[in-house]
Amino acid sequence: MLRYVAVRLAATVPVLLGISIVVFTMIRLIPGDPSHAILLSMVEPGADISRLQEDLATLRRDLGLDEPYPVQYVGWLTSILTGNLGTSLRSGAPVLDELWMRLPATLELAGAALVVMVVVAVPAGIAGAVWHGRVADRVARLVTLLGVSVPGFLLGLLLMYGFSVGLGWFPTYGRGTPAHLVLPAVTLGLGLAAGVSRLLRASLLDALSQPYVATAEAKGLHWRVIVLRHALRNALLPVCTNAGLIVSGLLGGAVVVETVFSWPGVGRYVVDSITGRDYPVIQAFAIAMALAYVLINLAVDLGYRLIDPRVRVEGAG
Repeated sequence: MLRYVAVRLAATVPVLLGISIVVFTMIRLIPGDPSHAILLSMVEPGADISRLQEDLATLRRDLGLDEPYPVQYVGWLTSILTGNLGTSLRSGAPVLDELWMRLPATLELAGAALVVMVVVAVPAGIAGAVWHGRVADRVARLVTLLGVSVPGFLLGLLLMYGFSVGLGWFPTYGRGTPAHLVLPAVTLGLGLAAGVSRLLRASLLDALSQPYVATAEAKGLHWRVIVLRHALRNALLPVCTNAGLIVSGLLGGAVVVETVFSWPGVGRYVVDSITGRDYPVIQAFAIAMALAYVLINLAVDLGYRLIDPRVRVEGAG
């Protein structure tokens, strides 16, 4: 097992290196110059920036933007390897500090969304499989279809209009009290629950058709015991296989939800950095997400053995 983990971790090195090259190159292909935006924020409104070419050249030199791309990339990669994610071009603060300051808000939203996802997806998936073709199954499939079809930003706006503007039950934006968390978490969690419940339903239907279920029924076991203790455990394997997609949906959806509800998390911070062409922030976020995906996929592979001891990770011995 340790050998397998070491091999997988070693294999992440070229993956992360390739991602860093792609991200570094694509960001610099975006039209515009961040030094222009920074300089405009430092001068009075309506000032003629064409008269500030000397200041612009000085700013580009201070930011290292006047160097060739290979030199910029090597310098940035060296900083990353030493634990320095760079300095924000807009605020002048270390990127790591700013990400770390906003991470608790994103983790809070992600955790609450996962709770919503489990509470909605697991009962809906089980109901759809146990009562296949009946009213409960049709209702569950209709709800999940709506959840998959409605974009996250639209669902968030609808919930905001109904429960914040219309009923006044929850705040419309910001973070502070548990009430601020409800609508963003429900928006993000329902979008994830739709796909997970459909997958769990299909997997559980397959598990319930296996011979061991018929054997358990012949022994007189209650259907709740058969479903929850035997079939559900096997049905969770495909869900765990898609854990990477679930996390990607969680992170990608968090960016949208944080923007809609003005949630002060990492997603909103990155969106603001993209609009402001803050290269170091975008690059650091991309590398951090790539590393997170790699580690999550590794954890999923190892988690198979906890769910089903019969599964053996290839190369683990």
